[in-house]
Amino acid sequence: MPAEWEPHERCLMAWTGAEKWGKHLEAARRDYAEIANAIAAFEPLTMMVNADDAAGARRALTSDTEIMEIPFEHAWTRDSGPVVVVDEEGNRAGVDFRFNSWGEKHFPYEQTAASTGAVLSSLGIKRIESPMVLEGGAITVDGQGTLITTEQCLLNANRNPGMSKEDIEQELRSRLGIEKIIWLPWGITDDWVTDGHVDAVCTFVRPGVVLAQTCDDPSDPDYERMAANLDVLADTTDAAGRSIDVIELPPMPNDEFDGGAVRTIYANVYIANGGVIVPVGDSPSDAESIALLEEAFPDREVVGVPGTLLSFAGGGPHCVTMQIPAARETS
Repeated sequence: MPAEWEPHERCLMAWTGAEKWGKHLEAARRDYAEIANAIAAFEPLTMMVNADDAAGARRALTSDTEIMEIPFEHAWTRDSGPVVVVDEEGNRAGVDFRFNSWGEKHFPYEQTAASTGAVLSSLGIKRIESPMVLEGGAITVDGQGTLITTEQCLLNANRNPGMSKEDIEQELRSRLGIEKIIWLPWGITDDWVTDGHVDAVCTFVRPGVVLAQTCDDPSDPDYERMAANLDVLADTTDAAGRSIDVIELPPMPNDEFDGGAVRTIYANVYIANGGVIVPVGDSPSDAESIALLEEAFPDREVVGVPGTLLSFAGGGPHCVTMQIPAARETS
């Protein structure tokens, strides 16, 4: 599995429908469009749409966005989309892991589960079926054989109750070309839908270097969780035997939304060809987060996009996107 900073053929998204949003649907669509159009400035973008939503999506998106009519119920493409891998000859295949709606939390989900096969067929990419439930937001890789995930998510009984930790590791190794798996204990407390996806707390930015979420308030339920994650990262090596350098993200701010507080998930970034799409809210720490990302990605333009509403739903730009790696030319 290539790292997310390796060249992309395109980005895949899905135009959000009525799921989860209620009175916030139009605002959600505006935010999806802003994220999509920001990405489209860096790389081709394909938007999956339900047929009834195609015209509205076309009006909101840049003219060069490809519209692909494929039925689905849930527009969180990271978790239901294909995980594309590349072999030594440069050929691509899409691993179609099972999608069970985050431990069968939201029904229906049959069309979403079937959408990966339709996408791969449309893109002309070979499909490889996996019997394991896995969402793309549950993993981050360095493209050199190292994968980071959380025990809270992958070992949850609502995903793969018939598989042991060793079984899960073997499936990740065989399908994604992984040599070393680093198990963080926790996702964030608020992330009850996904049961602690790693893309809310940690992401590789280059081999041997990760962004990791911090928490500085001992009264916050995430204080001990984030400290435990940092301890694991400090005491481990990657597949090449390197120690892990950690860039510590500022604590997630509490932004006001709909009469309550929502925390912007700074770690949930999308790495595009030449750009980094980062969620921001309305906090002084937004600028600190952007500055850290500019330092981490000196050769990419860092672009802030609205993060509050997606955080309200439990996600961010990474959750609503899936990169399709470019095929590699080999000599």
